[in-house]
Amino acid sequence: MSQTVCAYCGVGCKFELINHKLKGVKDYPSNQGMSCAKGISQSQTIHTNRLLEVHYRDSIEESFRPSTYEDSFQLIAEKIKQSTHPDKIGFYLSGQMLNEDYYVANKLAKGFVGTANCDTNSRTCMASAVVGYKKSFGMDYVPVRMEEIEHCHLMILIGANTAEAHVVLHNKIKKAQKKGLKVVVIDPRFTLTAQSADLYLPLKVGTDIDLLNLLAIKLIKEDQLDHDFIKEHSNYFNSYKEKLLALDEKVLLKSTQLSEEIFEAFYRLFKQSKNIITAWTMGINQSVQGVDKNLAINNLHILTGQINKKGSGPLSLTGQPNAMGGREVGGLSTTLAVHLDYSEENCQKVADFWKSDKIPKKNGLTAFEMIEKADQNGLDILIICHTDPVYHLPHRRFVEEAFKKIPLVIEINAYQGSETSKFAHILIPAVPFGEKEGTQTNLDRTLTRVVAFETKHGLLQDWEVFAQIGKHLGHEKAFDFRSSKEVFEEYQEMTKLSYRKHLDIYKAQYDDLEHTPFIWGETLYDQNHFLTPDRKANLFFIENQNLSEQPSQAYPFILLTGRTRDQWHTGSKTGYAENLLKYKALEFVEMNQKDAAAFQLNEGEIVKIVSSRGELKAKVVFADINPKTIFIPISHRDINYLTDDTLDPLSKEPDYNHSAVRIEKIESMIL
Repeated sequence: MSQTVCAYCGVGCKFELINHKLKGVKDYPSNQGMSCAKGISQSQTIHTNRLLEVHYRDSIEESFRPSTYEDSFQLIAEKIKQSTHPDKIGFYLSGQMLNEDYYVANKLAKGFVGTANCDTNSRTCMASAVVGYKKSFGMDYVPVRMEEIEHCHLMILIGANTAEAHVVLHNKIKKAQKKGLKVVVIDPRFTLTAQSADLYLPLKVGTDIDLLNLLAIKLIKEDQLDHDFIKEHSNYFNSYKEKLLALDEKVLLKSTQLSEEIFEAFYRLFKQSKNIITAWTMGINQSVQGVDKNLAINNLHILTGQINKKGSGPLSLTGQPNAMGGREVGGLSTTLAVHLDYSEENCQKVADFWKSDKIPKKNGLTAFEMIEKADQNGLDILIICHTDPVYHLPHRRFVEEAFKKIPLVIEINAYQGSETSKFAHILIPAVPFGEKEGTQTNLDRTLTRVVAFETKHGLLQDWEVFAQIGKHLGHEKAFDFRSSKEVFEEYQEMTKLSYRKHLDIYKAQYDDLEHTPFIWGETLYDQNHFLTPDRKANLFFIENQNLSEQPSQAYPFILLTGRTRDQWHTGSKTGYAENLLKYKALEFVEMNQKDAAAFQLNEGEIVKIVSSRGELKAKVVFADINPKTIFIPISHRDINYLTDDTLDPLSKEPDYNHSAVRIEKIESMIL
């Protein structure tokens, strides 16, 4: 009986294939037999909308013509050799890739092409959490596991709609509620998640830091702190406290637009709860102040000692199935490999391990920065794997113009019809879920085997594509892998280089991972220390600078973005699943009914939404959402014609959730 792991969100559900249908595995910790509609639909879509042939064209004005793997690899290798400098070559990877795919791609880019411009679409969703963890705790390490919800007394969900984005996790939370868990949801929208909360805080967009600081002030003033933990396991408390208490509580509360009664109810729950988990995702991370928001969350757990004990801690929720694995491997351009940052010592370690003299010496360009470089005619080649940056990067009009200036764009994908393919010169087919084999890591450090239950029909897996490019560049020995297992075992050896050996994936057994998951970093979790040089957590004073795009007379609404339960990104897979078509549409805009009335809008009418960067059309859906705030799902293919391309200065994550827009009524027809 075949068992495999889901290719959608970061929960990482395990399935078994029975009579060509997927069913949750009961004894697997991530899902315990549960599944969501998206997950079980995957067996329907393996053969749907597939890219099955290599295609090539000299110019994006031409039509594609059939090509071959061999011809494309030879051409790519020649173009890489002809490029004037490695800095003019970019690799754009994805949380849809397995660890083995990530490893070979990272090795090729940083080890043998010599470019640090190797980033992943995880930059656009999880980079702020990565930087926050590293600043507070010394390493990109999630100190909570999903199973600990059963030991938690209060769960705070802020900027996270688990009922739609992490369905199985949400069902775990609801089960725990029946046993006494209290849940607080903080969100400008009264989401499906908020509907099941014990307390809902309709926070004003952009005031997360104000709320978190207000809570910290209250805890300090009423002495609801863990003084022993602060003294023994943290840094900078006195300076943090001094600056924090200089803030005006009334001003902070007013900015959040919450009533004093609601805030006090939240505070009472917090101070009365023995074990607290705070969980968040894009509503926190996708902001010009995303890192600061993460630090404000981490501060609360340090102040109260709500970390490094079962049922407590800051739990970042990853959006893609292997966003965590990509971070471990080194898929971000700000990391060299296996959690090693760029330094002279680390570069030498990696050079010795890979036996290469081409290791870059400093951080590369992040996802959007590569496109900015392309706009300046500074990129010769961009290799994209299992992601759609023309669709998912902000300020799409700018992105499209930049893509037109890249001489060679290669897209590696299992599916056809991406928005990026309109700007590509080479399309290389690779296998999807169901045909891939290797490992991936879910949002709480659980490493599991992904097993193929369909044949590849002559197509290549991502790591095989990158290995072939490496061989065509003349590095046959470095890329002479014969199986996913061989790649994994080399990656395992490399994890021994990680800082303080915390990334102990070298202890795992590849064959055992099919039925027995491995959780890395457990020895750290059992000890009350961190991965900073002095083994202590760092407190950072954070103040809301209101740096995001603000509403104006011309653009009076704020746009929020996010997922819906039964669709995935552009719907290139879920849009073809029969069991999902009866649920939410791909394209709509949620509005407050009073705001709609001001425009004399009825539900179902089509409106135009306009920002300073572009526009789109969508059908109006009435929702319980804060005034002057709208929501459009990311399944709307045109969403990023609207979004702001301001980046967090540290994480370089785009500010998707604070775009100023206006609404224009364009027709009275109701669909």
